[in-house]
Amino acid sequence: MMFNWLSLVTGLFYIVLGIVVIFYKFFFIILEPTVAYPLGGVMILYGIFRIYRAVSRIKNSGNEE
Repeated sequence: MMFNWLSLVTGLFYIVLGIVVIFYKFFFIILEPTVAYPLGGVMILYGIFRIYRAVSRIKNSGNEE
């Protein structure tokens, strides 16, 4: 159960990190816009995926109890 909540937090972190990469074009090094936009987009999509998966697991664990 704790893994699901941690997955939610991690998903939010990835979304925020993706937004930061898009706006500041920085991820350990200065990025070109052609790299920053796709990298930020992939991070945001992965964050959404993590949140969706965590929410579906939380709902399923509530049905089992």
